[in-house]
Formats: sequence, C-alpha cells, structure tokens
Amino acid sequence: MGRLVKDPEVRYSQGAEPMAVARYTLAVNRRFKRQGEQDADFIGCVAFGKTGEFAERYFRKGQMVSVIGRLQVRSWDDQNGQKHWSTDVVVEEQYFAESKSNFEQRSATMDMNPMPAQNSYQPQQSNTSQPANEGFYPIDESIEDDDLPF
Repeated sequence: MGRLVKDPEVRYSQGAEPMAVARYTLAVNRRFKRQGEQDADFIGCVAFGKTGEFAERYFRKGQMVSVIGRLQVRSWDDQNGQKHWSTDVVVEEQYFAESKSNFEQRSATMDMNPMPAQNSYQPQQSNTSQPANEGFYPIDESIEDDDLPF
C-alpha cells in the first residue's frame, strides 16, 4: 500500500484484441529506517487488461492505493551490452485505500500549499478527528505483536 507517484501510464498491446497495460509506481513508506536512509521505497506495478483500464480511469497521482500481486523479475541488455534488472509487482487486485473525499480534500490543500521539493516522499499526516462516516477506524498503536491472536 502506498501513494501513486504519478498518474498511471497506459499502453495497448498490438494484435486482434488489444489489451491495456498500465504501469504505475507506488511510494511505500518504510516503518523503520536507519540514519541516512530514504523514507520510502518506490515499487513499480504493472496491471493488465481490465485491471489496467481501471487504473487508467480512476487512479491519480497522490492517491493511496493497495495492491495484491506477484513479483516479477525481468532483465535486459542495453545498447552497450550492460545487463539491467527490474522487479515489478504484477497486479492481480487493486483497491482504493482512502476515501474519495479525503483524496480530493488533500489534493485541494496540496494545490494551494505545495510541499517543497524533497529527495524522499513525505506523506500528509492523517487527521484523527475525521468524521466517523469515512469508513476508516484509527489503529491502536499500543497493541503489541504478542497481543495478537495469530
């Protein structure tokens, strides 16, 4: 789960039945980091077919998105013969991870007060006084892993 770095890029395959291929990147915050490390990892995602069309139509830069998929490692040689590697998530399921009203409100705030350019992704702090009808519940950070039943 992370925020979209930019709008998804969608291309269509060639052939009798063109298929959508959407590529997007999620900025995923690290829970723990060492001094001098970046705050987020940038995870490439690829969605095919109807899933790709959905991403093209509804996903926008800055939205919190959750994906389920499998990792795919690919390699290629560039023009100089140097080998490159890439790891992407092939998306099988994707979901909105914040309400539309929260996204629009945050987007409007960002347009009026843009954040200064930084080397790492900094998420907006969540407002714990949100109306209860948003459908999200605050997480109790005091629960220890030992207290979980699984």
